[in-house]
Amino acid sequence: MARPEPSGGSSGIGAVLQLLQAEFADVTISKIRFLEAEGLVTPARTASGYRKFSAADVDRLRYVLTAQRDQYLPLKVIKEHLGAIDRGLQPAAAGPPVAPTSLPQTPGQPVADDFDATGTELRLTRDELRTAAGVPAGLLDELEGHGLVVAVGNHYGGDAIVIAKVAAELAAYGLEPRHLRAFRTAADREVGLIEQVTGPRRTEQTAELAALTVRLHTALVRSRLPRP
Repeated sequence: MARPEPSGGSSGIGAVLQLLQAEFADVTISKIRFLEAEGLVTPARTASGYRKFSAADVDRLRYVLTAQRDQYLPLKVIKEHLGAIDRGLQPAAAGPPVAPTSLPQTPGQPVADDFDATGTELRLTRDELRTAAGVPAGLLDELEGHGLVVAVGNHYGGDAIVIAKVAAELAAYGLEPRHLRAFRTAADREVGLIEQVTGPRRTEQTAELAALTVRLHTALVRSRLPRP
């Protein structure tokens, strides 16, 4: 039987309690309020101060209650797990959330949607990136040294997984990170060309232009390869 979900965009604490009691018989309003006080869930508030829980809030509560019931995890550890999920990592059946080991691939010619901003961008630590990409620390050091993988603050985006994986595959053909700087330069030039049209801020045209430039790049490379 499918579990009930909140109706509309948000639900009051009483409705959320009814939803959760179908799975967690011992949950109470006091428990939900306690989890909020501990910073594990942050429902919106109406002008009158009433809590309004979104579907994402309810899923978050389910995660907390499940981790307590099935894994006996303390709230401190669960809060760390939630922080990892907020960075785009995926919940695991047991243990902390993990970074995806593969990202959606673009079939055929790239389209604008492939370059559109996603709702949740990955923010990986260095160790999480290495694990997800399956690359040694030395290779990642070289990729960073040549500007092919760049951290924003202390985190890396999901594209860093793809770059590291492809670099490792190219290394099997004798192409080292220092040989790949031309790709970074070409990408920088293509981005510069796009910004000449759209400006430095992302616009509705940005993703479409990015798809067109990559399609052109692919066709040019293909046209210059020796014919079989």
